[in-house]
Amino acid sequence: MDTRTITTRSGEIAYVDTAPEDHDGRVAVFVHGVGTNSHLWRNVIAGLRGERRCVALDLPLHGATPPRADYSLPALAAAVEDALDAIGLTGVDLVANDTGGAVAQVHAANHPDRLRTLTLTNCDTHDNIPPESFKPTVELAEQGQLAPLAVAAMADPEVARGVLGIGYERPEDVSAETLRAYLEPVGGTEERAREFEKVLVALRAEDLLAAEPGLRKLDVPTLIVWGDADDFFETRWAYWLRDTIPGVTEIVEIPGAKLFFPDERAADLIPHLRRHWAAH
Repeated sequence: MDTRTITTRSGEIAYVDTAPEDHDGRVAVFVHGVGTNSHLWRNVIAGLRGERRCVALDLPLHGATPPRADYSLPALAAAVEDALDAIGLTGVDLVANDTGGAVAQVHAANHPDRLRTLTLTNCDTHDNIPPESFKPTVELAEQGQLAPLAVAAMADPEVARGVLGIGYERPEDVSAETLRAYLEPVGGTEERAREFEKVLVALRAEDLLAAEPGLRKLDVPTLIVWGDADDFFETRWAYWLRDTIPGVTEIVEIPGAKLFFPDERAADLIPHLRRHWAAH
């Protein structure tokens, strides 16, 4: 899968796309969260190769997508909408993780007609953005003290592993290539690290709360797949989503899984995606 770049109304977006491989005509679109990028979904996409066209976006500043002036949730959701328009996609099966789940909720609340199904994995929910255990990192960003730490993390693979490792069951197994793929775009230079500080400061609970009236009317078939050992997003948030979104059809708990289980345990997500998509 090669990374492509497309010009949209709001700026350039990079993405990976399995087209024109054989598929059933339906398209799955994958959205990552803060500090990762489309690389997060490579194992899921590999498992679906040949049966579904898969498109994984790089949000602004992440992966190969350049920085933007606005990193708020509404702006990130607009970037997703603009990317889908530019690529020519509608009626998609949207799958999201981490902050990408918050972006997906805003997009779904605003444009339910553009989705065939929705799948949310561990993600920011309701007013849990930033999650409590991540607030010290956001405070460092607000104080302008995070950028030097991010640059230092890039210079030391073990520091980098410590930064991302909290999202993995087995951080020792995360390759240096994956660490570099995630962290270089957001911390490879002082300039990039300063932009990353802006990303963290821009993500506010009130923007996600503003989407709730739309979520409470959302009847798009929605699957919730949640790792039950996540340090950021407790399982109770999966049930909050069930009680809020009328379209939720099922909650699946993945025992022992952490935030980045779509990367680490793709085989535990893929069968549930297949079943959800087949049912709807």
